[in-house]
Amino acid sequence: FILALGINFKVFLYFLVLTRLKLRARTSVFTALTLANFSEFGLIVASFAVAANFIPADWLVTIAISLSITFIISTPLNFYAHSIYAATKKSNELMAHTYSHLFGIPTTGLRFFTVYGPWGRPDMALFLFTKAIIEGNPIDVFNEGNMQRDFTYIDDIVEGVVRVIDDVPLGNPNWSGANPNPSCSAAPYQIYNIGNSSPVKLMDFIQSIENALGQEAQKNMLPLQPGDVPATWADVDDLWERLNFKPKTPVHEGIRKFIEWYKMYYKVQ
Repeated sequence: FILALGINFKVFLYFLVLTRLKLRARTSVFTALTLANFSEFGLIVASFAVAANFIPADWLVTIAISLSITFIISTPLNFYAHSIYAATKKSNELMAHTYSHLFGIPTTGLRFFTVYGPWGRPDMALFLFTKAIIEGNPIDVFNEGNMQRDFTYIDDIVEGVVRVIDDVPLGNPNWSGANPNPSCSAAPYQIYNIGNSSPVKLMDFIQSIENALGQEAQKNMLPLQPGDVPATWADVDDLWERLNFKPKTPVHEGIRKFIEWYKMYYKVQ
């Protein structure tokens, strides 16, 4: 196994660090590959520092997340998707751009990051966790709880959509195929991330639900699901620069509002 990873020294270093954190082997390999594809040389130096016990391993994880999993819309997506979900999103953007290019149709694409709040989908984590905790049933916590998500409250999503409506893309005359920026084009096409730009640890998210309900959850700790990613983080610089807006609702406040709605809608005493 070591020889197999040895074809990429960075991958092997990251794997060593992640196994020190007592993550499952499968999770360690997946995360190591992700870091090696996107991170900087400085992380290799940090890996040696961790191996020599100069710095705590969790410091490296924090650095790695900040450098590697921020979704920057100007970064070319030239890697393979790890899930059908991701593949359909990217293919949608490609087809939309084709219409903009061929027929001059102004197209704006919005990437929403882990939307939650009242009237949300009942198959999402906040709904499932809330229902299970109220009924005294265990909740499934994937990747042993070592997950982060850029949770975005529904009101912030709505405001972002409203602001984008009046900002019709005209096309970027300076766009060049020699140095392509996939968030825009010479055609009337523009992509924005709408996310809180502040990832929350899954265990902190669960604790906020427990606090709002006044009940502790029974947790069924499970490995990472196939096709899932350990963390997401939206870069919203373009949204701020063009529309002077970025989501700002703290997750504990959004969860509190959701719980109030849930109890009212489902008549929970």
